[in-house]
Amino acid sequence: MKNLLPFLVFVLLLAGCKKDPPAGPSTTGPYFPGSELAYFQVTTDVAIENEPKVPGYLKIFEEGELVFEHHIGIEYRGSTSFRLSDKKSFGFETWDESGDDQNASILGFPEEEDWILTGHVYRASEGRMFDPTLMRHFVGYELYRSMGNYASRCQFVELEVNDDFVGTYIFMEKLKRDKNRIDISKLDPDENSGEDLTGGYILKIDKTAGGDVAPNQPLAYYETNWDDDARYNADISFRSAYDVYGQPLTIEPFGPPYHPEQYLETYFLYEYPKAEDISPQQQAYIQQYIYEFETALLNDDFASPDRTYTDYIDAATFVDYFLLNEVVGNIDAYRISTFLYKDKNDKLSLGPVWDLNIGYNGQDRVPRTDWIANYNDYVPNDPWLVPFWWDRLLADPQFTDLIKSRWSALRANTLATATVENLVRQTADYLIDNGAIDRNYTRWTGAYDFSYEAEVEAMVSYLRERLDWMDGAIANL
Repeated sequence: MKNLLPFLVFVLLLAGCKKDPPAGPSTTGPYFPGSELAYFQVTTDVAIENEPKVPGYLKIFEEGELVFEHHIGIEYRGSTSFRLSDKKSFGFETWDESGDDQNASILGFPEEEDWILTGHVYRASEGRMFDPTLMRHFVGYELYRSMGNYASRCQFVELEVNDDFVGTYIFMEKLKRDKNRIDISKLDPDENSGEDLTGGYILKIDKTAGGDVAPNQPLAYYETNWDDDARYNADISFRSAYDVYGQPLTIEPFGPPYHPEQYLETYFLYEYPKAEDISPQQQAYIQQYIYEFETALLNDDFASPDRTYTDYIDAATFVDYFLLNEVVGNIDAYRISTFLYKDKNDKLSLGPVWDLNIGYNGQDRVPRTDWIANYNDYVPNDPWLVPFWWDRLLADPQFTDLIKSRWSALRANTLATATVENLVRQTADYLIDNGAIDRNYTRWTGAYDFSYEAEVEAMVSYLRERLDWMDGAIANL
């Protein structure tokens, strides 16, 4: 095979890494001849946990040359993906020698402390693989960014953790408040009145995470405890006053995980300020703001020219979020992995897009010729359904006019079929030409037989057909 020699070179180099590290900093390290991908080398003195982060050290090599090194705190990342995959994802922070957060610029990204290494879901013993192309996050985020929005900056890298080469990953920014990420005002705990109280906030419609609701458990606990995905409480979240059909909820909030009526509920998690930092006044403000928006959206008469729900939201961000997630067929959109933010004296915005690994018709839950926003029609028993917002928004001629106008502009350049296809093919060629696909699937083998090239063509075909279908569907909104 064409990559056998580079792989042998890597094996020999990796064997050398098993020795005790030298006293001084290492300036050379493992590399794959001809590969442009950065090589991340993580070492820890103790086993990595789901929560909390454990101390470690990160070295980054480019073509064998040490270009970055830093103390870090690292943990496993993901809830569902953590349980379903042998190839784990990681979250890490750059730390100083004392274990305190320390901003750093990595691979030219703006300085910050919170970072993610995302691997595709893979478990050979159960024949499971999400995103065999390794590109679903990257392509979607690139498209969303090219539309003029913030999306997590990404770069393909290869990763070694404690002498174990674990394949090709996407190094990316964690979504958080920052002038170079979600650019909203800081909100301190004592800002509890007037203009100060109006922002900034980041909310998330999502599952709960085991590390938040059940921290400091043995690692095996997080492998099997599905209940922690739905363990909402008033400290970390609040519930919509309305069910997914727009009817007032009469059941008590914060029921046990997977109770019979959970599918009716939509919960908002406090992302910023964090649950442990947000004040009661801030909780009350953002809860009331969401309630007033939802009530206005339900009560507005779309046959009249007047709207009140638009007093609460930046409709343009809702349009872009809708269009990108529909293009890539992101079946997690709207109902989980959905971020919202609000700056001081500003309206509620939707985004950035997040978590696209089962999009692109990867699970065939919604037909290619229908809106992902109609998810509830096809998977009515899912515990996490799409909020009523989208039925109402898509019934509003003023909102659909915004969609039509924006779609026309995007199809002329950013979302032109040729532009989208070229992004996919160029990204795939980059990974293939640098040997990253061969090395990844040498490390992760046996889930099922597949052709990488065929998976790329399937992705291109899906996007081509989806764009064509959306042309007609949007014209008929």
